[in-house]
Amino acid sequence: MTAGGFDTQGWIDVSVPLRSGMVHWPDNPPVRIERMLDMERGDTANVSLISLGAHTGTHMDAPVHFVRGGGGMDRMPLDATIGRARVVEIQDPTSITPDELRPLGIAPGERILFKTLNSSRVWQTDEFVEDFVYVSQEAARYLVECGVRTVGVDYLSVGGFHKDGVETHEALLGAGIWVIEGLDLSEVGPGEYELICLPLKVQGSDGAPARAVLREIQRVD
Repeated sequence: MTAGGFDTQGWIDVSVPLRSGMVHWPDNPPVRIERMLDMERGDTANVSLISLGAHTGTHMDAPVHFVRGGGGMDRMPLDATIGRARVVEIQDPTSITPDELRPLGIAPGERILFKTLNSSRVWQTDEFVEDFVYVSQEAARYLVECGVRTVGVDYLSVGGFHKDGVETHEALLGAGIWVIEGLDLSEVGPGEYELICLPLKVQGSDGAPARAVLREIQRVD
C-alpha cells in the first residue's frame, strides 16, 4: 500500500504517514509516537507524545538548515508552496542532472517536484536507502540559474547520502529556494498540478514536518 491516496475532490495526498519505527536519516532522532494518556487505561482522553527530528517523513527545509544566519521555517512565505507546480519525471537512476533538465524549459518562479525511481522503491521499507536518486550539485546550480521558487523531491534529502549532500543544499537554500523533501509521488504522473504544502510554523526552526497535496490541472484546448 502506498502512502498517497485520492479523495473525492481530486486531491492526491503525497505525504508520508508518520509512525513509530519509520525510516529516518541515519544520524537524526528516531520517530517515537506513543499514548501518554489512554482511555483504555482509564484516562479521560487519549493524548499522544510525538518525538522526531525536524527532517523526518514529508518535511521542508528552511535556509538556516545549511545557511548561517538564514531564515527559519516560520518565515516561509505561503506562496512558496501554495499554487501551480509541475511534476517532472526523472529517468536517471542515480541523480538529477542538468542534461535531463535543460529540455524542460524551466521558467523563473516555477515550483518543480521531481518524481524519480525513489517513489517506486524507497517508501516500502523502514530501512534507510543510501542509493536514492538525488539532485546533483550541478543540477542544483542550474535550478538556481533558472530562478525556480520551490523544489520538491521524493526521498529524505535533495542532496545525496554519499555525494552532493552539503553542496546541493547550500546551492538551493542559499539562493532562497524553498525545499520540500520526503514526498511520495508514486500515485502521481508528470504534469501540472495545484500544490498545497504547509509545514508546521516552528519559530526559527531549520525544518518542519509538512502535509502536501496535489490536484491535477486539466488542460482546456
